[in-house]
Formats: sequence, structure tokens, C-alpha cells
Amino acid sequence: MGKIFDRIDDKLRAFIGAQPIFFVGTAPSDGGHVNVSPKGYRDTFAVLDEHTVAYLDLFGSGAETIAHLRDNGRITVMFCSFARTARILRLFGTGRIVRPDSTEFDTLRTRFGTEHPGIRAIVVITVDRIADSCGWSVPYLELVEERSILDEAHARRTDADFARRIAGDNATSIDGLPALEPDHPLPSQVTRERTPHAVDG
Repeated sequence: MGKIFDRIDDKLRAFIGAQPIFFVGTAPSDGGHVNVSPKGYRDTFAVLDEHTVAYLDLFGSGAETIAHLRDNGRITVMFCSFARTARILRLFGTGRIVRPDSTEFDTLRTRFGTEHPGIRAIVVITVDRIADSCGWSVPYLELVEERSILDEAHARRTDADFARRIAGDNATSIDGLPALEPDHPLPSQVTRERTPHAVDG
């Protein structure tokens, strides 16, 4: 039987922190394509408080989530247990994009673990509904390891490579909604000095 929670308590924080993958769902307002993105690297997600979460948004081949959040802010994050005890947890809310040149960015960045190259932004979500469900049909799987391929690829890319992505496939959604602006900061412009902080989520 599913349950509705009034806040993200310590038990939910522990469940969130134990999951190596989460899924993000967004959609445009005009009936365009619904998007679902899987997100790896468990240290890229943090619980900021009982009703606020955030994750590091890394450069990818598209920018659907950013475009949809700029359009209407609606977002759902789903955590799915593949361990012996089945469970699905969904966080429904309103998201916003914090660019690396924002004064808020450096403070938020201290809430995450290991550094990752290719940080595009931080997505901050105000959670208004927290619900779980059984997940009994989800397979029981064992994690072998996290893939390092994305970090390795980003570490090899130059500013020119990222600039082409900003002006190209990260500029708009597949429905033509605006995503990254032409002046979006390059990864080399992101301040690297920060105070280490344990991951909250």
C-alpha cells in the first residue's frame, strides 16, 4: 500500500542516498514530448531540507529538462529500489535552474560530494508531494559499479566543444523550446575551489 509523507525525514533521506540512479520526468505546457531522463552518480543528488532537493545537471546530448523547467517548472523525481526490498519513491514539485554564474551556485555546490567535470547547472526542486509505492514488479538487480564514461568524456572536452553544444543540441528542446542561453557559462568558468561537504542525499 502506498503512503503519502508530509516531509523528507531521515528514513527517506537514507533511502534516497542508497539509490545509485534516479529518474527525472518533465513535460512542456503545449502538449509536446514528455521527457524522462535517468541520472547516475549518486553523489550528484542532495536533500537540502525537508521539502527541497537538488541535483547536479551535467552536460548531455540534449537539454529537455532545462527547457521544460523554463517553460513551466513542473518536475517529478523517481527513486526505484532494485535491492531485495522493493520500493518506489516519487518527489513531485517545482524546479528551477541555477546557472554556474549565479551567486547561489557556489553555496549550493558545497552540498554535493565528488567533483564532476561538465557541470551545466544545478536543478533545485521545491517538493510539494512525497509518495511511495510497492515496486513489486521491479526486478531485483545488483549494482556492479558506476560508469565513469561521462566524467571521462567531459574531462577530455575543450571549451570549444562545450560552446558548440550550448549553441547546438543544448540550445532548444526537441519541440523548439529555449534551453541554454548563448551566454551560458562553460565548465572552465565554474569555480573549482570549494569547501568539502558530506552528501546529504
